[in-house]
Amino acid sequence: MPRPRCSVRILPSTMGGKLSRLWKTPDQKESEDKLILPRQLDAEDEIANYASINDSAASCVGIARQSCVNCPTCRGTGRIPGEQEKQLVALIPYGDQRLKPRRTKLYVCLAVTICLLTTSLSIFFLFPRSIAVLPAGLNGSSIGFDANTTSMYLNMTNVLNITNNNFYVVTVVQLDMEVLHQSLVVGKTTVKTLLNMNPLQSGQIYYMVASTISDDNTYNICTWTKVKVHNILLHIQGTLTCTYLCHSEQLAFEDYQYVDCRGNATLPHPLYHRLP
Repeated sequence: MPRPRCSVRILPSTMGGKLSRLWKTPDQKESEDKLILPRQLDAEDEIANYASINDSAASCVGIARQSCVNCPTCRGTGRIPGEQEKQLVALIPYGDQRLKPRRTKLYVCLAVTICLLTTSLSIFFLFPRSIAVLPAGLNGSSIGFDANTTSMYLNMTNVLNITNNNFYVVTVVQLDMEVLHQSLVVGKTTVKTLLNMNPLQSGQIYYMVASTISDDNTYNICTWTKVKVHNILLHIQGTLTCTYLCHSEQLAFEDYQYVDCRGNATLPHPLYHRLP
């Protein structure tokens, strides 16, 4: 009688693992799940902690199987100790909005424009301009004669027009005058004045010069009755000292005047501005 054959089939390792898992008790299955799940959750938490601040929509709430953990540095308080302020380094993602300049070109162009405009206006208003000094002529005179010395004593009152072409105040502090007759100085005076000229305004200065002319020919012309014209030519030159913006400037001017020396006095007459 033939013997019955016994066959043994070897299951693969995977199948064995499944079968072994089925054979395990519930306590063993629960312990293995605790070992596997924390690793997966820790990986997910680590990825969530390094998310950009711009991805605020991807918060911890609403994502399945993900939990939030406190920052190991600040421990969830949002603040770091003061002694660690210079030791800790903040990491910002490359795509963070704080690293992208916002309206930089606009601010640079605006700053450059304001600087250029301020500089141009400062140069325009503070650039020194000329101060026009123009003699207005003779206002009045008185003449005296000395027959013993054949001399004449002439007192003249002249007017000087001043125009300030600047955008700031100009102060006139001194006026120096000389009167010449036939290239000889016959009179000299110095007037200390304090005249403030407002921007783009004009003013006048009255000054008197006493002159002594000791010349026989001039004395005869002025005293001889047969001569119809009794005029003498005087050369007037002077220097006007002005100050502005902590700066002093001297302005020179000159003029020629005819003075009638026949009468004893020349009455004041209306002043007319001479064209330059």
